[in-house]
Amino acid sequence: MTGDVDVVVVGGGIGGLANAYALSLAGLRVRVLERAAAFGEVGAGLQLAPNATRILREWGLLDEVVGRGCMPRRLVFRDAVDGTELTHVPLRDDVEARYGAPYAVIHRSDLLDALYAACRRIGVDLVTDSAVTDVRTDGRSATAITARQQHTAAVVLAADGLHSTLRARLSPDEPVCSGYVAYRGTVPTADLDADRAAALDDVTVWFAPGCHLVQYPLRGGALLNQVAVFASPAWAHGASTWGTPGELDAAFADTCAPVRGALGDLWRDRWWPMYDRAPISRWVDGRLALTGDAAHPMLQYLAQGACQALEDAYVLAEQVAKGGDGGEPDWDRVLRAYQELREPRTTRIQRTVHVWGDMWHCDGLTRTLRNALFRDRDPLDHKHIGWLWGG
Repeated sequence: MTGDVDVVVVGGGIGGLANAYALSLAGLRVRVLERAAAFGEVGAGLQLAPNATRILREWGLLDEVVGRGCMPRRLVFRDAVDGTELTHVPLRDDVEARYGAPYAVIHRSDLLDALYAACRRIGVDLVTDSAVTDVRTDGRSATAITARQQHTAAVVLAADGLHSTLRARLSPDEPVCSGYVAYRGTVPTADLDADRAAALDDVTVWFAPGCHLVQYPLRGGALLNQVAVFASPAWAHGASTWGTPGELDAAFADTCAPVRGALGDLWRDRWWPMYDRAPISRWVDGRLALTGDAAHPMLQYLAQGACQALEDAYVLAEQVAKGGDGGEPDWDRVLRAYQELREPRTTRIQRTVHVWGDMWHCDGLTRTLRNALFRDRDPLDHKHIGWLWGG
């Protein structure tokens, strides 16, 4: 049994390492327990809005993250059927001036590598091959139990993701399937034709009935990242196999040529069913607290999953620092304040993403009205996103 740290973090993904780094900056001793044999991320790109990059700047990590990623010129919304631009958001100048931080895109593994390196530099104890089977808490401390060891600390943070086993301590709910599936892929920009290469300066979202495509550059523009998402008819009919490549092609059959042409660059040997969970109001059980996707898994329409994990880490560390006397934090106050500050915001986002998904995938008269409203929008109008990016 070990009791030589202040906080044990269960899970070494983006949320787990962000918490470990932020709490170490606040002066705590932190250990991360990762079930896999190495720290790593599955997937391709992610978007970091100003509410996340502002935190990375305060942590001293933004320059490294931007150096590994890209700062796109615009966020562009297009109709995927007729190919026309509906509206856009200028990102480089207006957003940074407005919110105090840039909009960036980065490969998931590059962000994780940056957080991992930062944790090593600051002295976080990073432990692999350590699957946590249970956590015991007596109200004054918590113990994370693995097959080989028990790790006791003042607090255990559950950062074990969408399929969190520790969340069951606070809620009996299960992940909820949306019926949508995502195909991802990256392609070297050197392999792109001139028309596709010309759009590499933007994050582009193509809307179509029941599906959408997102494209943006990664790694300084060396890669084009693409994500195609669609509603699976097979899932809707209760089939055991669904989201197949045949369904992918059928879902995008009526889209314009640039969208259909992009499908050939997606990985066809794997796909990702899209899940979230209903919001819960209780994140804390004694000295066990949920964070990141274990607390608030969300669908992708607002590109806020990683951003909200960073916000969790920032707020928790901020509450620790408010103690200010260098002694043991008042963990009961810290965890209570963390939950009270974070739960309303993440609940709003979890619910709003469903509204955005319906808007992206609508058809008929609703699509006509959406397109008209988007075309009439002033590109500098932030009334629908200011609450999110400025939070």
